[in-house]
Amino acid sequence: MKNIEILKRINEELKENIDTKYKEESKKFYKQSNNSVGVSITGVRTPIVRKIAKKYFKDIKSLKKEEILNLCEQLLREGYNEKTTIAIQWTSYIKLEEKDFKTLERWLKVYIDNWGKIDDFSLNVISHFIVNYKKYKNNVKSWAKSKNWCERRASAVSFIQGKSWRINKRYINDVFEVALILLKDKEDLVQKGYGWMLKEASKDFQKEVFEFVIKNKNEMPRTALRYAIERMPEELRKKAMIK
Repeated sequence: MKNIEILKRINEELKENIDTKYKEESKKFYKQSNNSVGVSITGVRTPIVRKIAKKYFKDIKSLKKEEILNLCEQLLREGYNEKTTIAIQWTSYIKLEEKDFKTLERWLKVYIDNWGKIDDFSLNVISHFIVNYKKYKNNVKSWAKSKNWCERRASAVSFIQGKSWRINKRYINDVFEVALILLKDKEDLVQKGYGWMLKEASKDFQKEVFEFVIKNKNEMPRTALRYAIERMPEELRKKAMIK
């Protein structure tokens, strides 16, 4: 099957599975963020989108990596959440090389423009890339200083391992570095992003996360603080919330 035919069939299957009620609910959901107004949604539920992605990957898995990434970029370019989900899923299936980081970083800057896309891309692609190619963790940390809130959120979420929902023990110090850079960030979705990163870190590093929170709680936005301590025992949560 030719590449253009595959994309055409994906488009047709997405149209066949549109759920209008879900589409409207999703639009309202994304409008909760001022930075996500105008999100393009087809209206297909995510489990169905993932089945479509898996189905058509069978037709492209024998292609060269560059061809697959090119197909992914064509899907990303259209801007729809569902097509972005397919592109990210396909990317997660293939063996990436160090040289592919430039492509991934460009995608983040050009196509990843709402928190749903950020989290999917960060959890399922970037988090595994920086485990395989450790030196690129520094590039990811540098996103925390970006003017683009999407990159700042990605700098935190990318340290959460997508399959285990844990922090790789090699990167716990990097987690605190990113949290310090983002500590006073004004963007609500960035606060939630680094708070979530700290929350996942608390599964295996509760003492260290608690000490970080106590040390910085007077400067941390309450949103980030609440996320960070969410999994801690009530006694620790109460101590952290005292002003």
